[in-house]
This record gives sequence, structure tokens and C-alpha cells, in this order.
Amino acid sequence: MPKVATYDAKDTSIIVDGVHITGLGENMWSFEKVEALAENVVGAQGDVVRSKINDPIYKATIGVQPTSPQYNYLRDLENRTEPFPVWMVNKKLGRTEGGSQAMVTELPPSNLGKTVEETAFVFEVYDGVIKPTN
Repeated sequence: MPKVATYDAKDTSIIVDGVHITGLGENMWSFEKVEALAENVVGAQGDVVRSKINDPIYKATIGVQPTSPQYNYLRDLENRTEPFPVWMVNKKLGRTEGGSQAMVTELPPSNLGKTVEETAFVFEVYDGVIKPTN
């Protein structure tokens, strides 16, 4: 018999420098490695050398609604000159993603029109990890 699991977005917490982010958008979190894990080189006779790439940088994107109470706080992070922690925790999925050394890498556009759209805040996480949540 197949196992049935339930995912609830409300079980997810996003914390930026100790501040819990609320008013998350539909695409509330993404976390991806900036560079590949390894690079393969094939010699003339078919020998393969796999070189491990030790780049720990990840890109974290947080989507928030324009009505988020932390919207202006996230916008103000562009002025920070020292790295700060960015974490996503979902205990039901058993996953923690992020790192203790992050900085803003690009400013999101500010869009207003007939309807409002969520805003994506992008961070470079210099010591990125994906680990099980205890």
C-alpha cells in the first residue's frame, strides 16, 4: 500500500538574520547550488578524471507578498556590509536549508499595476547547506 504524506506550506519557517519572514508569496523559497558539484575531463584515450568543485555558494530566493510586514526589512538588507544568516526550516519534511553567511546579490524590481505581484529577494549564501532537521 502506498504511503500518503501531507505537505503544508504553513509548516515552513524562513528566518533572515533572526527575523521570521511572514507574508510569503506563492513561490516562498528556492535554494540552488550556483556551480556544479564536479567537472569531468575525458582524455584522448577515454580516461576520465572527475574534479570535485569545492564551491559552497548557493542562491536562496525568498518570495514575499508586497503586504509582508518584513518587506521593507528585506529591502533594507541591500545596505548590509557584513554577512548574515538565512535559513529555511520545515520540520515535517525534515529539511533545513541555508547558511550563516549570506548577502543580498540583486535588488528585486518594484512592480505595481492592476494587481500586485510577489517580490523575489535573492541572496548569495556563501556557506550553503542542505541538511536534515532534527
